[in-house]
Amino acid sequence: MGADAGGAFRALANRNYRLWSIGSLISNLGAWMQRVAQDWLILVELTRHDATAVGIVTACQFGPQVLLLPWTGAAADRADRKKLLFLTQAVIGLLAVGLALLTIGGWVRVWHVYAFALGLGCATAFDAPVRQAFVSDMVGEADVANAIALNATVMNGSRLIGPALAGVLIAAVGSGWVFAINAASYGAVLLSLLLMRTADLRAPLHPAGASGGFAEGIAYIRERREIMILLGMLFVFGTFGLNFPIFISTMAASVYHLDASGFGLLTSAMAVGSFTGAIVAARQAQPEIRRIIGGALLFGGSYAVAAIMPDHLLFGLALMFVGIASQTVTTSVTSRVQLATEPRMRGRVMSVLITVALGGQPLGAPMAGWIANEVGPRYAVAMGAAAGFLTALIGWLCLLRRRETGTGGPA
Repeated sequence: MGADAGGAFRALANRNYRLWSIGSLISNLGAWMQRVAQDWLILVELTRHDATAVGIVTACQFGPQVLLLPWTGAAADRADRKKLLFLTQAVIGLLAVGLALLTIGGWVRVWHVYAFALGLGCATAFDAPVRQAFVSDMVGEADVANAIALNATVMNGSRLIGPALAGVLIAAVGSGWVFAINAASYGAVLLSLLLMRTADLRAPLHPAGASGGFAEGIAYIRERREIMILLGMLFVFGTFGLNFPIFISTMAASVYHLDASGFGLLTSAMAVGSFTGAIVAARQAQPEIRRIIGGALLFGGSYAVAAIMPDHLLFGLALMFVGIASQTVTTSVTSRVQLATEPRMRGRVMSVLITVALGGQPLGAPMAGWIANEVGPRYAVAMGAAAGFLTALIGWLCLLRRRETGTGGPA
């Protein structure tokens, strides 16, 4: 479909969603700063360019998405979503405080970073599905796709500034103070939740029919072929393609020999593309399969080009197109799945979606780290390219089957 006449920012007319977006913008800025500081702390300050250690941190952070799946989605459907979000955001902020204190005090060790990454992963496992389900509570069905795309825009707007700012701050005051700034940023999202008008939320606090739990959510997905295919595409894409911390940090440190500021600027370069992709997605009334396939092809092609770039400036340019493509795929899949799901099941379905997108990284991230260490960072980036092409192939086969059977919604 084409662009919606209401404009790319129509969901912001809703007061609750507007408050949420402002709080999220500030907290996401801090979160991106911490992500860069954490990767740099492990790769450069605590180890000697050990990409496997970065992969282990990623595995610790995203592994709980799989392990806690039987509880996270059901919690998002059964609990008061606003209160659950307040709790998870507060816990994530406190974890940042702990890591900041250890790092500033000079006591931090590699195992501490692993432990805090695992704690963050556990909190995020509950936070992520309720965040996604809470969108429809704030804006209603008509603006769900737009609000999801705007969420991605907020995240990537933070990503434009956060990594570059982190690089400057790491060089100036150290990683520990970056973690402290991130901890403080969570005050903004907690305040936004407190200021919301609960009466204006569009879903009941305890949605009817949410008593079936995890098994009902899995059964619901298995009965819907389109959701199954979309999740399969997202698994390949997320597991082997979205290992950005490893791809960018190893290329920056081991191939181009950049400092923390250079690493931050490369991460921001990709964020320029991600921000652009999210803005374009926000104008789409309903995402189409063809759009997802096109995004996956662009992702694979851009990563293949990035893998052979001779200097960091050309590498950063290629990363912009990787960013556009990654947002096109992930935002379109998320919107399409959420729109295809009944409101009473959204928490559980989105929990599975997030697990599929991120939970595969305990497999993909260590693999990417091992390839970067043993074969070279350029070959690890090539793995990301292969993931994009394979995702596009799955989508193309899906379209072919639709044409043969004459089934399915908009292509």
